[in-house]
Amino acid sequence: MTSAARVEQTGGEGISIGAVLRTLQPDFPDLTISKIRYLETEGLISPERRSSGYRLFSDGDVARLRFILTAQRERFWPLKVIRDALDRLDQGLDVPGLTDDAEHPVVTTPAQPGDTGPGPQVADLSAAALRRRRAVRLTPAELRERTGLDVAAYGQLKAFGLLRTDSSGRHHADDLDVATAAAALAGYGLEARHLRSFRIGADREISLARQVVEPRRRRQARGASGPDPAEVESELLAAMLALHVALVRSSLAEG
Repeated sequence: MTSAARVEQTGGEGISIGAVLRTLQPDFPDLTISKIRYLETEGLISPERRSSGYRLFSDGDVARLRFILTAQRERFWPLKVIRDALDRLDQGLDVPGLTDDAEHPVVTTPAQPGDTGPGPQVADLSAAALRRRRAVRLTPAELRERTGLDVAAYGQLKAFGLLRTDSSGRHHADDLDVATAAAALAGYGLEARHLRSFRIGADREISLARQVVEPRRRRQARGASGPDPAEVESELLAAMLALHVALVRSSLAEG
């Protein structure tokens, strides 16, 4: 079987890299499979990978590619500028100088179990979205600037373990959500010391999640077949968040 033929075989949800090429080439005639792979290597796109190693692109991945290619051709943006723009879009922030909504990558938020109507937006929990968010890096100053936290409030959130930096001293995109939520709760008089129980509860939930996900990752590393651990993690996270929200909502309703 030729490599081209293998690339076409995907199965399940999503499309192959060859199908992506056929979708986008009418608008971007110079696009090649090599360029798509290069953009993946640069961390600008994160398609799913089957256990066989073949890429599987979602509608969101294709929209993201279209945004990148349009930014290069129409705006002459270098990859660093595009990466920064994508990071901001992944965080739900506006991109300075970008006003055409049609150029934005399409980000869909799947309905969560227990959703009953309009309410606070829940981040996209798909495996691809989680990988993109974890690739985002923010300095402490950038985090404070985007959330409005002052130095003292930031220091307290770090002291109580609600914010954590990686080995390079930077924050992941999830810390942006933590800081934003903490800033909102501060408006109700809840300080970092009051939120410590959230950190303790999250650590317990992390331990449960790892009991489910880690064995699957080890089996995949040995070449065993089975569900993609990244997809399992995504589904598990959605279910655990839904349970948490339902329990808090139910207890509040009881008064």
